[in-house]
Amino acid sequence: MTRYSLLDLVPVVEGGTVAQALANAADLAAHAEAVGFHRYWTAEHHGMAGIASAATAVVLAHVGQATKTIRIGAGGIMLPNHAPLTIAEQFGTLDALFPGRIDLGLGRAPGSDQRVARALRRTLDSDPNAFPRDVMELQSYFANDGQTGIVATPGAGATPQMWILGSSLYGAQLAAALGLPYAFASHFAPDALDDALAIYRRDFRPSAMLDKPYAMAGFNVFAADTDAEAELLASSQQQAFVALRTGNPGKLPPPVPGYRESLGMQGSTILDHVLSCSAIGSPASVERQLAAFVERTKVDEVMIVSSIFDHAARKRSIGIAAHAMDALGMVAA
Repeated sequence: MTRYSLLDLVPVVEGGTVAQALANAADLAAHAEAVGFHRYWTAEHHGMAGIASAATAVVLAHVGQATKTIRIGAGGIMLPNHAPLTIAEQFGTLDALFPGRIDLGLGRAPGSDQRVARALRRTLDSDPNAFPRDVMELQSYFANDGQTGIVATPGAGATPQMWILGSSLYGAQLAAALGLPYAFASHFAPDALDDALAIYRRDFRPSAMLDKPYAMAGFNVFAADTDAEAELLASSQQQAFVALRTGNPGKLPPPVPGYRESLGMQGSTILDHVLSCSAIGSPASVERQLAAFVERTKVDEVMIVSSIFDHAARKRSIGIAAHAMDALGMVAA
């Protein structure tokens, strides 16, 4: 059975504040828990006016207090920005606060541009082995196996579920080699999805954590009572994506009727390709599109992304998504 979960980038909307975005995150996580989602993730991004999840571990502590059973985690932490010991301490703390509920997804992108990466005092290393070494160092802190000569406190003995994230073949290869679950960012970078899943499954080596491959893929859902309303809701994320790709990122804008059509043939074709792993429409339409995605990918879990300007409409969208996935026989736990 395929599980379903939620990725929340904690969007700051035009006219809104970071405080409102964080309050919405806690409310959304509680709603996701109530309607049956398996896990709630947020992601590390820096220097972006429209995303309030930069201090990812702090956001997760906030969300954890608002929920009781749903797994919560990072999807992900951009490890090149951090010393592994720091992440061991942060997620060891979260594991102590919310035992049995913490996930730690790890990516190798900076989650920012190079100026921000330098400001964080860490940069992407040209050594291709740096990221795998950092992942294994982090594992060592949690295992408290003595290899580092340091006891992470908190951290030693903590058991967050570790994941490798990716949008290319590299992450699939690393997750397979380490025997870790793998999450692919197909909600914004779909090109290598099928090849990455095939490589991960083919090359997977069982580990102490996982005896067989476990793959997740991101999928956008913009659901409403009618197809037309859902198309309107989706236009906020479409605008945000175009702004990001043209070097003008900002807060999440309000929906604009006819936005996709206003881009012209070339613009709408590019948008349709990049956001091809998406369901936009009424409950029946969303159910059909989700079913097709699961049938195509055979993933163990779908990570729903639903960036919508209006918070109530966003909650309604993920509620429709949960109902659709229940109808397809997908499970939350």
